[in-house]
Parts: sequence; C-alpha cells; structure tokens
Amino acid sequence: MRVCKTRGITTIIIGHVTKEGNIAGPRVLEHMVDTVLYLEGERYFSYRILRGVKNRFGSTNEIGMFEMREEGMCEILNPSDVLISEKEGNPAGSCIISSMEGTRPVLVELQALTTQSVFGFPKRTANGIDFNRLALLIAVLEKRAGLMLGNQDVYLNVVGGLRINEPSIDLGIMLVTASSFKNIAIPSDMVIIGEVGLTGEIRRVNAIEKRIKEAEKLGFKTCIIPESNKKDLKDKYKLDIIGVKNINEAMKKVGIK
Repeated sequence: MRVCKTRGITTIIIGHVTKEGNIAGPRVLEHMVDTVLYLEGERYFSYRILRGVKNRFGSTNEIGMFEMREEGMCEILNPSDVLISEKEGNPAGSCIISSMEGTRPVLVELQALTTQSVFGFPKRTANGIDFNRLALLIAVLEKRAGLMLGNQDVYLNVVGGLRINEPSIDLGIMLVTASSFKNIAIPSDMVIIGEVGLTGEIRRVNAIEKRIKEAEKLGFKTCIIPESNKKDLKDKYKLDIIGVKNINEAMKKVGIK
C-alpha cells in the first residue's frame, strides 16, 4: 500500500474465492484495497460479469459484461440483444423481463416449466433467482389468482446464466409460471416489468423510462408495467404501454386468464 500510494502505481491483486463466494484467506486483504471486483460466470456459459462489491471512488452498482472468445475477454456492448437473440417461436412458459444492473437496463428471457408431481411433495427449482422468492410468488399465485399449483413441480430458469435479485422481475416470474401451467403462450413481442406484493398488487419499480427505452430500441411492441409507474411517464413511446394494478389484471392483459 505504501509503495502504491507514494508512487501512484495501480496494483491488481488476484485472489481465490471460497465455495460461498467470499474472498479466501484473511479479510484484511479486502479492507486494505480500494476496490474489490468479482468476475462471475457459470461453468458452461461463455459470458462473464465483472461486478464491484467495494469501491472507494464510485458506485458498486455498475457491471461489465464480457464473453470469452479466441482473442480473449471481449466486452458485450448490448447484453440485452445477446441474451434474447436465441429466443425462437413463441412457446408457453417463456417471457422477456427487464432488470437493472446498476444504471444499465438488461432484457432477459425467463423460462418456466410446471409438471404434475410424481411424489407427494412438489418440487421447486430456481436457477438464477432466489429460491425463497420463487416459493413466495407461487404462494401468491395460488392465493390471489386461484392457480392450484400444490400438486405441480415448478422449475424456473434465467436464460444466459445470469443471477437476478431485483424485485422488478416478480411479475414476470408469476406470469411465466401461469403461462406454463395453463399452456398459453405470452406474446413474444411483450416485456413484463413489476414488483408484486403479498396481496397480489403490482408495485412501482425504479428507472422505468430506461427500461421502456431499452425495450423500444430492441423492437418490442408491448410493455406491461405497474399502473403507478404509467401515471408518471412524460415521454411518448412507440410501443404500447399497459398499466396493471394487480396480478389478475395482468393475467387478463397477457391473455392467460
């Protein structure tokens, strides 16, 4: 630290992480440096996310997305286009949601599969989102929307190997699960945005204009957002914006109910 500070040298220390995702060894290393960056990625995917967990000179909410190619790690300038480029057709149990990674909106494909449970205890599997969040949203679907999922195995996957913790994907999770259960496809040119409360209401999300502009740029025709967000929109957009107040209204707009 003394040599780096006095001579103005930028030094990069590369360390290992434990199975829990923490820096291995004494925590003094993390406290000593100015910035801590994690390079994340799934084993079988070529995409890597550079995420800041400590930064004395700026925000830790920004991310960088890269792809491993023959020439090395190359930046992905438009992650949304890459993450939804392989979506073909319009099958039931698939939808596009919008997530904020720092100040950057990213459109991602969600996939869900519901099947009759063979055993007495239904299985829930979540890849890319918090398992407890999925269980909670399934409970809201059963109570507020009347979907009987107690005898169904539910599998949910975020395409591309990303992990998303933002609450604005709640509505997408619920609608894509209902889509698979009812075997009714969600329109492929639709983006779904919204946080869902325990009473089934659709709650306001942040940075709604950035999300809509990203969807508009990629050619989507319809965007479902919370009604409270729609009231605050000032600009006019080319795509059709639908405001919803609760989960039942959202399911009707999508055509599932």
